[in-house]
Amino acid sequence: MPVAMWDFKHCDPKRCSGVKLARCDMLKTLKLTQRFRGIVASPIGEKVVSPADRKVVELYGAGVVDCSWARVDEVPFSKIKGPTDRLLPYLVATNPVNYGKPWKLNCAEALAAIFYITGYPEHGEALLGKFKWGHAFKKVNGGLLSRYSKCKDAAEVLEVQNEYLKKLEEDERIKKEESLAQQDGDSEDDDLLFKNHNRDNAFTAFADDTDDSEEDSDEEDSDEDSEGEENSGDEEKNDDSIDLITDNLGNTYIRNH
Repeated sequence: MPVAMWDFKHCDPKRCSGVKLARCDMLKTLKLTQRFRGIVASPIGEKVVSPADRKVVELYGAGVVDCSWARVDEVPFSKIKGPTDRLLPYLVATNPVNYGKPWKLNCAEALAAIFYITGYPEHGEALLGKFKWGHAFKKVNGGLLSRYSKCKDAAEVLEVQNEYLKKLEEDERIKKEESLAQQDGDSEDDDLLFKNHNRDNAFTAFADDTDDSEEDSDEEDSDEDSEGEENSGDEEKNDDSIDLITDNLGNTYIRNH
């Protein structure tokens, strides 16, 4: 089947999927004034591609406009408008430049999508087979592509697309609610574990008392030893005695007899 491309040379030819397919003789590069009768993936299309386009693809093939998404406004689509321009339904890019981004398909992915949806998956796989990342496109979009290919016309394709987008939106809403609930739960746990200031203060006071008593005890022991050494010769002359008393809280007192 014919495969064509209008190349506006917006991207690096070493990374351009359309240029690579041209080097592999898998598509023909067209001039601006050349017409193409096959299905053309174009942002100015009025309908999405669907299985209703199968006969056109069979007879005339598929085409694409190779331009940068950042410079799409510069493309004179009016000059390359064909009789069967088509929009592409929701699909996710898997190429290295726009991986994971919806709608941002490159040339090879756009052409493959046309062939998948119109019932010629082998042609789409042949195009993507030229790229190391090519297998990921069907892996990520396989479910949608299969559903699109079973539709009757563009209206049904749009219905499938909108149902899928609604499901994505609902899943995202539920995910956010669960995330917020989890955050609230974590916050409550934090309050129980760390925000009870009364308990924290009680623990801190207890810890401080313990530390102080240990430090005071060590200092008193040191002073006692020092005084013992200095006054050892006077013990026999001094009738007074000193007792050290430690209460239950660890506080030390001196009692003179």
